[in-house]
Amino acid sequence: MAERLDQARSLPADARQRTLLMEVHAFIERRLGDAELDPATVAAAHHISVRYLHRLFESENTTVAAWIRQRRLERCRAELISGGKQSVSTIGARWGLPDAAHFSRLFRQAYGMPPAEYRRAHTVR
Repeated sequence: MAERLDQARSLPADARQRTLLMEVHAFIERRLGDAELDPATVAAAHHISVRYLHRLFESENTTVAAWIRQRRLERCRAELISGGKQSVSTIGARWGLPDAAHFSRLFRQAYGMPPAEYRRAHTVR
């Protein structure tokens, strides 16, 4: 709102940072399916340096890349248990993880089992 009123500079620095972080989160959420999404792309879209972007994520106790990976895996997990018939590799690719072996390794690290096994264990029959 302050930006629309041309008063953004009058806000405290922490409020500007929180607002920017919310904008960054929304940007990432809209582009999770883009396999090329990375910290440099996010920073460029917001006209900030990659270093400053990393500093914003320090308040989240994570890195930009880790947050992107976590959100992608959460989307994949939700889709795996929703009962759809898409292949595991198709789901991974849809959420920006096109390499099936890499997706499987990341998923196993996060959830303790490969995606296909997770689907079988968590799908309501």
